[in-house]
Amino acid sequence: MTGAAERIERQLRFIAEIDKLKCIMRRTPLTDASRRENSAEHSWHMAIMAVLLREYAEDGVAVDHVMRLILVHDLVEIDAGDTFAYDVAANEGKAEREERAAKRLFNLLPADQAAEVRALWDEFEEGASREARYAVALDRLQPFIQNAHAGGGTWREHGVTRPQVLARMRPIETDLPTFWPFVVRTLKDAVERGWLGDDA
Repeated sequence: MTGAAERIERQLRFIAEIDKLKCIMRRTPLTDASRRENSAEHSWHMAIMAVLLREYAEDGVAVDHVMRLILVHDLVEIDAGDTFAYDVAANEGKAEREERAAKRLFNLLPADQAAEVRALWDEFEEGASREARYAVALDRLQPFIQNAHAGGGTWREHGVTRPQVLARMRPIETDLPTFWPFVVRTLKDAVERGWLGDDA
């Protein structure tokens, strides 16, 4: 096999492998509460949000780069699964599971692309760049919106409390502050409706 043929083979193998993200079910319901979303749908929804809400991001954020971060941020869930944010026990060992997944999945690609995709994943995880901070804030906002529209969704189902959600939403306060009043109002409403507990 020539170098070009091998490169194409590796790219096609990776493309087929990441189709499995469509099978990874998240806890978050769709806004109509008809079913849970999958991780590929979550990434698509975030990508649309990145474009639509760009005007509220930090000055100079490169949306094309944000899109790349979003597209790769959850690929590790193919091996590691989706870990429910409010499940303390399930989050133990999450970093190690995702690290193993990143090594296996990204190394399916040719070396240059493997390094590029790995760098994007690391950047999102570290949240150090303005693009990564915007992407992380969107990652918190997207399921928040869905739970609010789905009658409390996973908050109600798993007995999540207002302080837990507030702590989880802090990246919105710091990196999408225009949306912080929406978060606070929505949480107040969720408590009043009985969707969220208000104790620590």
